Parts: sequence; structure tokens; C-alpha cells
Amino acid sequence: MNTLKRFALLALAASLAACSVLESDKIDYKSAGKAPSLEVPPDLTQLSRENRYAIPGGAVSANAYEAGRANAPGIPTAVSSIGDVRMERAGNERWIVVSNQTPEQLWDKVRDFWMESGFLLSMEQRNLGIMETDWAENRAKLPQDVLRATLGKLIDSVYSTGELDRFRTRMERTPNGTEIYISHRGMVEVYTTRQQDQTTWQPRPVDPELETEFLRRLMVQLGVSQEQSKQQAASVGAAPAARSATVATVDGRPVVQVRDGFDRAWRRVGLALDRTGFTVEDRDRSAGIYFVRYVTPNADRKEPGFFGKLFSRSSSSAEKPMKYRILVKSQGETSTVSVLDEAGAPETSNNAQRIVQVIADDLK
Repeated sequence: MNTLKRFALLALAASLAACSVLESDKIDYKSAGKAPSLEVPPDLTQLSRENRYAIPGGAVSANAYEAGRANAPGIPTAVSSIGDVRMERAGNERWIVVSNQTPEQLWDKVRDFWMESGFLLSMEQRNLGIMETDWAENRAKLPQDVLRATLGKLIDSVYSTGELDRFRTRMERTPNGTEIYISHRGMVEVYTTRQQDQTTWQPRPVDPELETEFLRRLMVQLGVSQEQSKQQAASVGAAPAARSATVATVDGRPVVQVRDGFDRAWRRVGLALDRTGFTVEDRDRSAGIYFVRYVTPNADRKEPGFFGKLFSRSSSSAEKPMKYRILVKSQGETSTVSVLDEAGAPETSNNAQRIVQVIADDLK
């Protein structure tokens, strides 16, 4: 069935629907298959219509988080505790704190949570405390109409929301337990021709509310009741005014400057790397360093948007991923994020400028 017929049928079905829009809190994900694991960040703008769900994903790993917390002061953090599991919030970031349990002890429960939520896992690093789902569609966004209810699975394949999501879970060891972070990346299918007979996939904005909802549901998986989890998500209070993130030049090298102490700056940078698809190979919190891999953009390619140019991965390209270190250095309530080369020397190249810019864009 060609694209025009498919959309015509979808339009007919929607016209028959008594209520074609789901409740905002309804989630029903369905994976279309296991995404391939790659060694480089994905080229998010290239996806054929015929292979609509096989969006490539970047393999991401991270070393076990070294125990010990930085002593630099941070902004006040809202906390609401229920037993050994609680949700915390600082600004727009939320995460789960599980006391007296290590990432190794939590791994199976977190893994089961994603499988039961309708996802397959495209990457698992048990010893490193990080896993990532494949791309999946929230089927609850589809119109629940008479035509679809009657024909069921026979016609299900022609329905599509035109959106896909994937989630990365990162578990960091703390002296008293584990912190769990969930980050979202989204794609949207858009027409590329005036005739609307060809489409491509492009990034869509991160959805913090979706991240929070999955954190809440994970709390239930870890033993918190539904009602208590909802109270947790609602009781951490409103976010304070956003902390600014600006790109500057210090000693001839590009940096991101944020008005945050180390703890919050470390969390925000980690989530920014997760959300933007960097390949994180290791991390050393005591030194404030994320070890990442990066692929330089191919100037001959004409993908729309900054993100596509940043993470190109043409199979014909001779470019190989290069290794960098992302350094978070704090003094009081101010932090600087800079790029170092593989040996740890300050980096001043165009790649450093691009990396700094994409981090700053997510932190704003």
C-alpha cells in the first residue's frame, strides 16, 4: 500500500472516531524490532520509508560510577521520600534515588520494566549500569475508532503516529545507593516532497514530561504504589528559574559556562550527552570527566538542521570517530564545561566548538 493510500485510509478512520485523541497520560509503546547497535552516533536524518522503524542507534557505554560526591555546593534539591525509593528534582531535571541498593542489584528490575513497557533493548551494559531501548511508537496516540476496532490487526499496519521514541537509562553508584536517570530522544516523520509521497525522519524536541512519567512508572516497578508514585511526581515542586548556559572563549578555547555547582552541572551535562546521542565510553565523576566519541560532519552532505550535520555517519565516509573528554570544572556555584582531546589536552578545533554548542543548546 503506497503512502497516499495509507494516509487516505488513516484520514477516513479518523473521521469515524468519536474521540481520536488519547488522554495525555496514556502510554502504550510497541517496538517494531531490534535496532542495530553501532559504534558511532547516529545519522538521525536519513531513514527510508520502506524501513520506517530501523532507525540506527548509537552504542553507548559508561564505566561504573566511582563512589564519592563532590563537595561543591549545589542549588537546593526538592526531595520527597518513600521508603528506600524517592524522586528528586533540581531545576528541570528529575531522577530516582534508591537507597541501599547497587546498580547491579537493580539491573534486572529496570530491564524488566522496559520490556514490560513494550520496548526491546538495543544496548545493554550490565557492568556499566547503562541500557538503551530501541525506537518505538506510542500506539496510544493512534485514533481509537470503529474502523480500527472492527478490522483490528488486519489494518493495524497502515496506522502510524509519525513519531518514534527511545530512552536511555543510566544508573550511577553513590555512597548510599544508586541514582537512576532516564533520558528521551524523539523522531518525527516529515514529508520531503511537494507531492507528499516521500518522507524522512528528523529529530523532535526532548520531552521532559515523558521522562518524568517513565521515572514514575519505574518507581512502581521498584515497589512504590501507583498513588504514592503520583504523589512523588507532583510533590517535588515547581522548577526554579532556568539557569543560563552560554558559550564563551576562555584561554582561546570554546567552553560552556553555567551558573550551577558541580553536582547539578554534572547531572545536566550527563543528561545532555544522553539526549543528544553522544557515545559515552566512560566517566569519572571524581575528576569531572565524561569520555566520549564523536564523528566529524561531512561537509559534502546536505542534511537539514544542525543536529544532522553534527552526527553524520555516511557508510562511504572515511571519517573515523574521534575520542574526546568533556570536562566539568566548578568553582562555587559556577561551572565551566570544556572539551579535551584523547590525551587530556585542551581542544580548540572546530569539533570542540560544535560539541560545546550542542551541549549548550540542550542546557538552555
